[in-house]
Amino acid sequence: MMYYVDTCAKVDMPRVVKLRRTDDNKLLMEVERGDIQALLAAGWRPPEVFTAMGRDGKTDIWGVIYRPVNLDPSKKYPVIESIYAGPQGSFVPKTFTAAAQPLTGLGFIVVQIDGMGTNNRSRAFHDVAFKDLADAGFADRILWHKAVAAKYPSYDITRVGIFGTSAGGQNAMGALLFHPEFYQVAVSNSGCHDNRMDKIWWNEQWMSWPLGLQYGASSNVDNAYRLQGKLLLVMGEMDTNVDPSSTLQVVNALIKANKKFDLLYVPGGGHGAGGAYGQRLLQDFFVHHLLGAEPPDWNKIPPKKEVDAN
Repeated sequence: MMYYVDTCAKVDMPRVVKLRRTDDNKLLMEVERGDIQALLAAGWRPPEVFTAMGRDGKTDIWGVIYRPVNLDPSKKYPVIESIYAGPQGSFVPKTFTAAAQPLTGLGFIVVQIDGMGTNNRSRAFHDVAFKDLADAGFADRILWHKAVAAKYPSYDITRVGIFGTSAGGQNAMGALLFHPEFYQVAVSNSGCHDNRMDKIWWNEQWMSWPLGLQYGASSNVDNAYRLQGKLLLVMGEMDTNVDPSSTLQVVNALIKANKKFDLLYVPGGGHGAGGAYGQRLLQDFFVHHLLGAEPPDWNKIPPKKEVDAN
């Protein structure tokens, strides 16, 4: 006789573990079941899985919505999108976690979406990214946001921010360059802002060879002059994943275009640098520009211990 362990979970359902018999799949016993009621009693709020129609009018776009615990449906809440649109995978969470999105505690609705161009769907879905990393599924993402707002009046799409790291950093800045009519505030960390000077093995899979006009069309460097909205760039001096000069080229282009922006440069920092200090800066940036509130004057608050910026 043979047996197997059947484990399942969803973003809004804790793990359930069952023991089954192989020959007929009969349930022999439930080994474990997460206690969601205890989490709800403690104030945890489950994310909502939401689907909306994509740009082609026939393809479902999936995402998740994280809301503040004490959300008042009669009030409006600004929206922040956590983005990573790299074509090598899909990134909307599928498994359960009781951890809260930090930004929800500040009064933001936080979302994650897999637009067209990401992986693990159809070939046509994936091919949207080919030679066009600037696309980043934004046409689908914006429709998804609008569908949520149509269903939930508290979802305020007149105040939308976005943040991401690496390819997500490229995407976050790209949101302000290519879709300023929708996104107003972005935090871009360790972005691969120009696919001509990032690691060849990743970029050429999606942008193809030889170099062509498509590289410039998707470049945040070449399109830096388009910047609208509020931008915070974050970079680590010793980033071994994405060359730090990728961000410095963007900085140079923004200065030449007479654009205003903020920059956090982390000495000795690696890919995704910033740590707790960078997270606080990100939160303050969104609080200031989307909530219209002034963050605390942290220089007047004695630190409990030294903060590691890396």
